Amino acid sequence: MSNRFTQIRHHAVVILAVLATAGIALPVSAATHGIALYGEPALPADYEHLPQANPDAPVGGTFSDGQVGTFDSLNPHILQGNTPWQLRFLAYESLLGRAYDEPFTLYGLLAESVEVSDDNTQITFTLNPEARFSDGTPVTVDDVIWSWNILGQQGANGRYRPAFAKVKDVEPVGERGIRFTIHAPDRELLMTLGLRPIMKAAQYADDEAAFFRSGLSNIPVTSAPYVVTDVDPGRSVVLERDPDYWGADLPFRRGTNVIDTIRMEFFGDATAHFEAFKAGELSSMRETNATAWARDYDFPAVRSGEVVLSEIPHQRPTGMTGLVMNTRRPFFDDWRVREALIQAFNFEYVNNVVNAGAQPRITSYYANSPLAMDHGPAEGRVAELLEPLSADLLPGTLEGYSLPESDGKLSNRRGLRTAAKLLAEAGYTVENGVLMGDTGPVTFEILMQTGSSEVQTIVDIYVEALKRLGIDARAVAIDSAQYTERMNSYDFDMTWFTRGLSLSPGNEQLAYWGPDGVDQPGSRNWMGADDPAIGAMIDAMLSAESQEDYTAAVKALDRVLTAGRYVIPVWHNPVSWIAHRADLKYPADRLPIYGDFIGFQPDVWWIED
Repeated sequence: MSNRFTQIRHHAVVILAVLATAGIALPVSAATHGIALYGEPALPADYEHLPQANPDAPVGGTFSDGQVGTFDSLNPHILQGNTPWQLRFLAYESLLGRAYDEPFTLYGLLAESVEVSDDNTQITFTLNPEARFSDGTPVTVDDVIWSWNILGQQGANGRYRPAFAKVKDVEPVGERGIRFTIHAPDRELLMTLGLRPIMKAAQYADDEAAFFRSGLSNIPVTSAPYVVTDVDPGRSVVLERDPDYWGADLPFRRGTNVIDTIRMEFFGDATAHFEAFKAGELSSMRETNATAWARDYDFPAVRSGEVVLSEIPHQRPTGMTGLVMNTRRPFFDDWRVREALIQAFNFEYVNNVVNAGAQPRITSYYANSPLAMDHGPAEGRVAELLEPLSADLLPGTLEGYSLPESDGKLSNRRGLRTAAKLLAEAGYTVENGVLMGDTGPVTFEILMQTGSSEVQTIVDIYVEALKRLGIDARAVAIDSAQYTERMNSYDFDMTWFTRGLSLSPGNEQLAYWGPDGVDQPGSRNWMGADDPAIGAMIDAMLSAESQEDYTAAVKALDRVLTAGRYVIPVWHNPVSWIAHRADLKYPADRLPIYGDFIGFQPDVWWIED
């Protein structure tokens, strides 16, 4: 890029910034039905339905979903309490809805149109005049602004707060418009502002503090197709499809959310959950274990055809699943210790015990996708992004990092020898079979939620391996409410960890592993990652002006995270395994690229008589 071009571009940005500061409206693109991160939405303005939806799906029936654990709150937007999974999406609509058949495209939902300024610092949503809450009252500009403001407060779920500081102003535009102005160009941030849940401000007009109080007495007034109709504390929640839902005929909703009743049933452990499904009490069962899928799904209902076994492929990243180390704890703050603990984990043996060796290992955060880091030395644009930070990058970031492989035997001698050497380099010694540090014997907890026999098996095997290094690791299982509280305050040493990642990473990466989450409670940065290279790669990703630069930045971020050695990765499923009643159908001929993900079940499923 020439110096002359750089100067012209700089002057243009300065002029736009001055105009915005003066309150002068910036040039905007024409109002559209949708918005894409790069290019244009795949669906035209007059589209009839989402590609993954069946517009002729029959309406009616009951879907019974099982969940392990319990719940003590119906507000998924706050830090306190444990909320039923998916309630956020079944009860709360957003201005725009995500199309899971495209990497990152949003279409109008509560908003009938969206406009973005040419410099990507402003976005204006125009509400659909027909948008209504479940009590029949209209969704207003005030509701949108109130929802935005309340989600940015302390006590709200940490996933919403990082974006709050980046928004300079939120203002009404006429009767149905809401304009957000951000401090610096960021198209991805502007898009995600359209995904915030919209709540009814008047529900909390007399006592706004009630929004932050956990409990089951405050039944939400919903903005989505379902309403909460029955609650059995800790045991079940029932949602009914709102027959007067205003958006049933919207193109985005046509053929979705057609099941009349959704029951969420809660079980104390995975065994009780599975037995309830076998007994016909539940409609569907997701299986994550390859051995169990091959071994345990030959019960009478399967043989008779009453239950169908479906395999749903997907093209999304593996994300990260495994044992995460809390680097806020001194022992885990040294990368050599973290590498030692990875070396001590005998993946091949554990995978054989748990999965008969059938499931592939997660090799990086964005593996299984075009965004995954390339193994071996960094090259091209990825190397250019990382090189200025090379002096502070952990070993393996630039050179290439790969997880260790064992011979599959229980002894794992090579891995344990490597681990012992790394621990010695980090200053630890073994005395009478006990690993000693500056403060005495090394001991830590591996925290789990009660009810997962698979995780318990993994941890039990690992604890025995750590004993051979002189480490006293203890497996501790607690209930889901205690677990949520401790995760929000980062009160753990090591725990089971899952982060699903998308094909369009953006500002949410700051919540996952950004610097604010090191000390600020309630973020998703459980590992306490505090590496400036992470922030730099996220910045490069958010400011990318082309798909090529964007991909390079994500690949570079993948390298930094993987070489950070924060998590001991286990396996992933390139397909989702779902056992379900034969009358419960899904559009198998039009699966989205995300497969079985948010927005799939029960959203595009239906029940046939």
